[in-house]
Amino acid sequence: MPPPSFISNLFKSKPPFKVGIALSGGSARGYAHIGVLQALVEHGVEPEVISGTSMGALVGVLYAAGYSPEEIKEILIKEPVSKVTGFSWQRTGLLKMEKLGGVIKRYIPEDDFASLQKPFYLMVSNLNTGDKEARTSGPLYDYLIASASAPGAFAPRVIDGISYVDGGLICNLPASVISSRCSVLIGSHVNYSGKRESFSGTKAILERVVNLGINQNSKPEMELCDYLIDPPEMQNYSLFDFSKIEEIIEVGYKHTLGMIEQGKLPVGKLR
Repeated sequence: MPPPSFISNLFKSKPPFKVGIALSGGSARGYAHIGVLQALVEHGVEPEVISGTSMGALVGVLYAAGYSPEEIKEILIKEPVSKVTGFSWQRTGLLKMEKLGGVIKRYIPEDDFASLQKPFYLMVSNLNTGDKEARTSGPLYDYLIASASAPGAFAPRVIDGISYVDGGLICNLPASVISSRCSVLIGSHVNYSGKRESFSGTKAILERVVNLGINQNSKPEMELCDYLIDPPEMQNYSLFDFSKIEEIIEVGYKHTLGMIEQGKLPVGKLR
């Protein structure tokens, strides 16, 4: 008689998608996701379901809308972060991102998740309940702004009476929300937290503290990934190195290519 596990496996439904990708938050370091996607696409691997937090959500939503990695690069160079942020007169944050919705509307005309070409899961943190939430419906622009609103720096985005902030606060690598939706899950993580020998000053120490904190909530998510792309070179970049977009994209691209060449990312099995 077959073992119970064999019988139960017969009744398990096959995931609807072959390859999924989870894109972490990481502010300017999130530009590396573009290079990761570029290397994958060049080798015939095109993720069919995407999740993202913060900058990973911005890159992810453009990819889910049908833009190629090269096109996403051009869009984000043309629309720098300084163009979508402004001073906030609210007591809930120093900055606001009201203009981001208008920018996204130029490239994704419909404020609706259903208008995207691929399923997209956007992670936000619910300040009222203290829980993470993966959104797949509702006002796309508002949730995108919320996902990128780092608490303290940016005012929370209030949607239907609920205050939402950066999804990275609770879940910076949203792998769990799509792990059952794909047969193979790739995690793209841009906040490498390996050993550091020294620190150049207070800013470097504060960034290290933030990095270690967000990596703690990422560890369980990393374990769900079949393949994890986590470039060590990312620790050489600040969260605020937005002017280094092309350099950061290249880091993600070269690291992913290296994994492919070394057989650590078997693209032949993922096509």
